[in-house]
Amino acid sequence: MRRYVDLKDISDGKLYGLTDMVKADCHGCKGCHACCTGMGDSIVLNPLDMWRLTRALGCPFQQLLALGKIELHIVDGCILPNLAMTGTEEHCSFLDADGRCSVHSARPDICRLFPLGRVYEGEDFHYFLQSGECPYPSKTKVKVSKWIDTPLYESNRQFLLQWHKLLKQVEAKQPGLSEEERKTLCMTLLGTFYNWNCSDEKEFYEQFRAAATEFCSQFE
Repeated sequence: MRRYVDLKDISDGKLYGLTDMVKADCHGCKGCHACCTGMGDSIVLNPLDMWRLTRALGCPFQQLLALGKIELHIVDGCILPNLAMTGTEEHCSFLDADGRCSVHSARPDICRLFPLGRVYEGEDFHYFLQSGECPYPSKTKVKVSKWIDTPLYESNRQFLLQWHKLLKQVEAKQPGLSEEERKTLCMTLLGTFYNWNCSDEKEFYEQFRAAATEFCSQFE
């Protein structure tokens, strides 16, 4: 999901790489779950997020939808899933009674980064520290690679770049399509990239690359 804002208005003005130190560590949050509350439909899930969640929970995509754990909404012209916010506090559907994440090991990419964000530039991306988003008062410095806790980092990086590019292509293609063609494109995207049967993360990346190639060939 693109944000149409000036980076200097939402960050400390710096861009960070994988080996940089950044003041993001909130030491397990210690009871705070502000970032898991009132997020609306902003926690958009990418295909790897969905693979992690369905594998960790033993619950397929359609069942998560039926249970109200995730929702669908339009993001930059694409129909994509997001974490549902529930209850009077509008808290994440995976927040437990103690205010802790019940799927922490399989948490989505946006949650894995926070309070960092990611900005895409050309054929690569960098990280930035979101200012004013996390209320925890005593954050300390941590290496970016440790904070984002992402296995198979280079494979993950290539996946994120390919997914970002693919979504931009889908959005750019839609103005020339009929309403029915746009619906078909969006539903094919959803069906292709959010139902996975992969045994491990390496296999996920391999299957994603093959699926992306096939998907793009259908809509050239």
